[in-house]
Amino acid sequence: MNKHWIKFYCAGVALCMLASCVGEKTTLGEYVFEAQPIDLKIDSVADGYRVEGLSVFQLPGHFVWGASVTEAEDGKYYMIYSAPETGVYPFNKAWVFGSKMGLAVSDRPDGGFLQLGFFMNQDGFTEDKSAWDAQTTSNPHVRKFGDRYYLYYAASVDPGNEHIRAKADTLPRRDRIQQSQQIGVISFKSFPDLLEGKFTHSDKPLLSPRTRVKSDNVVNPSPEGIEPKPDNLIVVNPSVVYRPTDGKYLLYFKGNIYDPHWRGVHGVALSDSPTGPFTALDEPVFHIEGASEKLSAEDPFVWYHQNDQCFYAVFKDFNGQFTKGKPCLAIMSSQDGIHWNLPEHSMFMKKELILPNGASVEVKRLERPQLLLDEEGNPEVLYAACAIDDVNPRIDGGSFNVQIKIRAKKIK
Repeated sequence: MNKHWIKFYCAGVALCMLASCVGEKTTLGEYVFEAQPIDLKIDSVADGYRVEGLSVFQLPGHFVWGASVTEAEDGKYYMIYSAPETGVYPFNKAWVFGSKMGLAVSDRPDGGFLQLGFFMNQDGFTEDKSAWDAQTTSNPHVRKFGDRYYLYYAASVDPGNEHIRAKADTLPRRDRIQQSQQIGVISFKSFPDLLEGKFTHSDKPLLSPRTRVKSDNVVNPSPEGIEPKPDNLIVVNPSVVYRPTDGKYLLYFKGNIYDPHWRGVHGVALSDSPTGPFTALDEPVFHIEGASEKLSAEDPFVWYHQNDQCFYAVFKDFNGQFTKGKPCLAIMSSQDGIHWNLPEHSMFMKKELILPNGASVEVKRLERPQLLLDEEGNPEVLYAACAIDDVNPRIDGGSFNVQIKIRAKKIK
């Protein structure tokens, strides 16, 4: 069976991972990391594909998407996931019109998750303007700081048709909601508390866009002449990490830039507290100085590695521009969390799944990467939103969250 290695490194320091390079091992650092085959069966059906197996989490009547997993004090693994309902809208509208957030649990980190219930936006597609995050919630990202858990997420509400720049002075409801996404946080003591609604929730977003620059079809546009910041139009895809050198919390986010075509750019905001206030910096992150082409990415997962004493970030490389290859998950490294380096081997993982027999299956979507880490910061399990075929036009499901176990092997 072919071995699929994941490798990454921080400016030549210690830890290394290389994804899906047949037979290749790294000689740097103490470990290599092997992505294990997953428990997954794929069947071709009339309208696409059906999957089943221990390594996937799916829910009847819902499009399951991004998920974040944490090991709790009771020894169980809790998954917070986003999931809009099926049967009403195709996926590319459903997540905008009413994505819920729910909780699942397993006795193991790499699969077997069982649904416990929904705790945010339980009413799904029902029109609701009661709060800034009342209509749709997504992008769950969970961290534990001190004795509390913090769930960072993206959410939105329909702002209506006031202050619209468009030819008809109106925009479709989907565009209005999508362009109004902001980042929030809730904190809680335990996962049973979360499910029972015993959590601290702010009536204001944690982070909002500072600029809204777009030539047309825009909600609440910035005045003419304003230069877009990284937090332009929207802030989504939150990832938060503690920087031990100065006690700061770093919140990474994605914004949308049109120059002239759309691309996803990233920024970072700093705070002395996991609940803010966060101050966004003007310069972009995961940016390659001198690049001849404009790079587009999204879905960063950022963490700090104790042994290497540096940061790593895994994210979706839309067009393979970071890795000089096909679209995939890419990786970068940083000493301070602000200035990032692209390693020689910048691919983290191909858009494929490895089956028990060693065969690889290419997938249409593999994104929203989240990792379960050990105490030193070594990856143990990758969680990713996945779809075998094009899920955007589908109304009946076809998406799931996949759990890929990663085995560390010490170099002799």
